[in-house]
Amino acid sequence: MKKISIAAILATGLALTACEANVKEEGEMPSLDVDVAGDAGNLPEIDVETADVEMGTEEKTIEVPDVDVTMPSDK
Repeated sequence: MKKISIAAILATGLALTACEANVKEEGEMPSLDVDVAGDAGNLPEIDVETADVEMGTEEKTIEVPDVDVTMPSDK
């Protein structure tokens, strides 16, 4: 279970760091006057390209050793 959690954290970190953002249009702050009326401003237009991530599952059979435990007898 810990390995899955670590893998998920690493995949998330990779996804967040493996993107490229290109600013198409600069943003601008709204212009205001004293009467609290003004231009609404303009948000920047950003094009973000993220990395392609392919995930899947694979079924495997793993042999587990047979362990015999002998408990000491109480006297």
